[in-house]
Amino acid sequence: MCGIVGYIGNKEKKEILLDGLKELEYRGYDSAGIAVINGDEFVNFKAVGKLQNLANKMKDFTSSGSGIAIGHTRWATHGKPTELNAHPHIGKKSFVVHNGIIENYQELKKDLISKGFNFLSQTDTEVIVHLFEDELQNSNDTFEAFKKTIKRLEGAYAILLITQNQPDTIFFAKNGSPLLIAFDDNGDVYFASSDTAVIGKAKEAYYLEDGDYGYAKNGDIEIFNGEEKIEFNTKPLDSDKLSAQKDGYRFFMEKEIYEQSTVVVDTMMGRVLNDDIILDEIDENFFDGINAIKICACGTSYHSALASSYLFERIAKIRCDVEIASEFRYKEPLLTKDTLFITISQSGETADTLEALKMAKRAGLKSLTICNVDNSSIVRESDVALLTRAGIEKGVASTKAFATQTLLLWILTLYIAKLRGTISKNKLNEEIFAMKKLPSVLKVTDSLHSKMHRLSKRYLHGHGFFFIGRDIFYPLALEGALKLKEISYLHAEGYPAGEMKHGPIALADSELFTVALMPKSLLYDKIKSNVEELSARDATILAISPVEFELADDFVKTQYSTHPMLEFFEMMVILQLLSLEVSIRLGNDVDMPRNLAKSVTVE
Repeated sequence: MCGIVGYIGNKEKKEILLDGLKELEYRGYDSAGIAVINGDEFVNFKAVGKLQNLANKMKDFTSSGSGIAIGHTRWATHGKPTELNAHPHIGKKSFVVHNGIIENYQELKKDLISKGFNFLSQTDTEVIVHLFEDELQNSNDTFEAFKKTIKRLEGAYAILLITQNQPDTIFFAKNGSPLLIAFDDNGDVYFASSDTAVIGKAKEAYYLEDGDYGYAKNGDIEIFNGEEKIEFNTKPLDSDKLSAQKDGYRFFMEKEIYEQSTVVVDTMMGRVLNDDIILDEIDENFFDGINAIKICACGTSYHSALASSYLFERIAKIRCDVEIASEFRYKEPLLTKDTLFITISQSGETADTLEALKMAKRAGLKSLTICNVDNSSIVRESDVALLTRAGIEKGVASTKAFATQTLLLWILTLYIAKLRGTISKNKLNEEIFAMKKLPSVLKVTDSLHSKMHRLSKRYLHGHGFFFIGRDIFYPLALEGALKLKEISYLHAEGYPAGEMKHGPIALADSELFTVALMPKSLLYDKIKSNVEELSARDATILAISPVEFELADDFVKTQYSTHPMLEFFEMMVILQLLSLEVSIRLGNDVDMPRNLAKSVTVE
């Protein structure tokens, strides 16, 4: 999501930082800023929107000679995209930039306010700079104050901090968010959240590990982990910027499939605690008078909505209807004020969904959106917005957006169930325990990817695909079919498995490929019977299940079988990899499939 750059040296700092931030634009951002300490100079610049806005503000600024500088592009998580919420955040004599989420920021903020610290932003990041200056009041050692600051932070972070107390030093820390230190031949030091920002400037880099922290001064680097000072070895930097943006993956879609195991952590941070679900974005009285939910969405977002409808009714015991936004607009829907209207959109600019939301608002309904882009049209139009925090998704065929939407809807289900008293404490803890396994569930192993690569060569021809599943696995079957259609251009349909005998089974023969989602934790015997019916008609079966299925022509064994949502997410990754590998074998442009756009802003 956000991007970080830093620099220590004699070169013009403005150009180095602006260029570095520009190379991080592909990650997505809504505001940007730079802070410089250059001799007696202690300045910062911020701007909302594109980097050019920041460059325009800095056009008369120069900073040659020895000095330090830090910069940041922000993707909003706490607080709207405004100059006050943009990084760097400022204390009395210090600046900080930060990627990640400080989970205990509210507790720290309350304590700091009681001590007289004044907060200007709505962000979690601002607590870091005030906490540092609070620790500095009780210490003559600047680095010791930084160490104490880091120890009090809970959550994920990549941090650069500079202060007038030590104007030749950048303090840094990394836990859960990427950060590297890079070096050129002149002794200058660079920092970045991705090596894209320093390619062409530096020759070698050290990629910080979780728990690393330290400081850089006059070309010297001191790195610690715990109380132990560590020795580090640098690696040569890649020279290809586009390759660096893809982190070595062949396509952005492939990279985004792999990123799912980390972005779900961002989605859960501050929301999923050890024994509770918290949604600070929602006022505690927001659900008063709500007796039903209606969800409107399109495409992949519609599939995440459909999956969540099973959860809302099963766990939260609240009626949930799901509508395709483009159809909803013209059906003259009956809308009652006891219905919460939920919209889902990756971009927040989906035209049909936005118009459906406006209809609901005119009818007086409360509105909530699940979105990836703060300050987008749908977010601004909604009463409440829950951000998925997936970061920018460059592949047109959605992967991590679907994963984070579905997860956030699961979180919302548990939150509403808690408010309505429809879930016991033990059941809530079971759901949270399963949810916290997701990073492991979504991790793509070499053996799994290799298997899907080998399997894909069997599925390049034939007259089509059926993706079948039951319950929440029916929406997943729809999503699997959509992924394959989008990037391989092969015909695919998603069906509820029980509907096969009501017509579609007429198509079954050896050239019909059936991808069967067969979870152990939910209706296994029912879908097994449905797949057996297809096999008896000579359909080619690719079974995905933790249970061996002897009639399968191909079989992918899954690992997680104790909770339906864990099986859902594991099978989701398998379907994404299957589509990816089929498309690659067919020689298609995976990231930019024909006829499609990432943000559908027309009807």
